[in-house]
Amino acid sequence: MEQTALRPKPMPGREPEPSPAAGSGPPRRRPHAARRRGRRLLNVLLAGFAGAVLVLSGIGLGAMGATVAGQGGVLDPRGRHTPPPARPSSATAASAHAPAAVTLGVQVMDARRPGAVVVGLHVPGPAQQAGLVRGDVLLNFGTTRIDTAADLARAVARARPGREVKLTVRHRGGGYEQVTVVPALVT
Repeated sequence: MEQTALRPKPMPGREPEPSPAAGSGPPRRRPHAARRRGRRLLNVLLAGFAGAVLVLSGIGLGAMGATVAGQGGVLDPRGRHTPPPARPSSATAASAHAPAAVTLGVQVMDARRPGAVVVGLHVPGPAQQAGLVRGDVLLNFGTTRIDTAADLARAVARARPGREVKLTVRHRGGGYEQVTVVPALVT
């Protein structure tokens, strides 16, 4: 067996002599590399085409669903459409029919400890105007203790829109603060 460290190096300007084991002639190209490149290109093109079809069909289905749902009534998977009930002509009767919802403009989830962690803010929104940021933990809403996100949702639902409420907040850095927030009305 020949050791590579003892093989003589060619002189500058001279071509190395081919060894008998390597065979004579120019070096061969790998025949599989071109096929792999072709397969990759085909996969990229097919994926792009499939993605475009999915996006376009999703937009078409979404627009059709919004059109059908915008007509009101109940959508039935069997293709039947139940028309909506007759609406009162008076604006006061319509507003009394649909209860208004109250919001803080935050998205929260349960914390590991008692409280609700702010994971998202509506901009502009009441919580953003009060100075809350993502990562803050809400501990109290007025006099109501907040142990879970559901507790916060119930407390906000009971609140009156437009009235100031004190929130006790634990910031990500560890400090506590009381902020004033004015719940808004969602229509």
